[in-house]
Amino acid sequence: MSDQKVKIEQSWYERLEPEFDKPYFTEIKAYLTIEKAAGKTIYPPGSLIFNAFEKTPFEQVKVVILGQDPYHRRGQAMGLSFSVPRTVRTPPSLVNIYKEIHREFGGDMPRHGDLTSWAEQGVFLLNAMLTVEEGKAGAHQKIGWQHFTDAVIRTISDHRSGVVFMLWGNFAKAKRTLIDADKHLILEAAHPSPLAGNRFNGCRHFSQANTYLNSKGRTPINWLIF
Repeated sequence: MSDQKVKIEQSWYERLEPEFDKPYFTEIKAYLTIEKAAGKTIYPPGSLIFNAFEKTPFEQVKVVILGQDPYHRRGQAMGLSFSVPRTVRTPPSLVNIYKEIHREFGGDMPRHGDLTSWAEQGVFLLNAMLTVEEGKAGAHQKIGWQHFTDAVIRTISDHRSGVVFMLWGNFAKAKRTLIDADKHLILEAAHPSPLAGNRFNGCRHFSQANTYLNSKGRTPINWLIF
């Protein structure tokens, strides 16, 4: 691990190593270094920027849930899309996700927003942008992260089969072109944000994902959070 250019989980490093030598990635690192030197607060903390990769090694990916960028308030971002630490109030979008899971599977509504248990089962919680400036939603949408995360999506599509991709909202749906629909299941829905008029309700993505995984002989996800 010590000779790696980037501190990222080994199986992902082996697949993505060429990306770390590209000019755009050098520019991302330089930008973040300059911003931090200028006193800007960047989320998530450096040790958690690649947390999704750490929690879900490449060969263990069963489901990909794509977010846009990290939460931008103090204490929220933990490097997993839609997830917040147990001590942080569950965000509205995640509440709507929980409501859909409750409709599909029953069970109690979770009391926290930490989705680590999903990640450890093979749910790759990827944000398209891996960093954000405190208090400025979308602040890092143009610094190059999408080149990297698009490469991540293509790598999963090309080198794995039978993965479920959940694309919520127009931003995520635009990534469909990166995915081989003949090899994978692509599920699309409105974004779970209340701003989308709760059109996410009734998508049944979680039960569809488990049915698909079962059909491929893979262990389904326990979507219930405790």
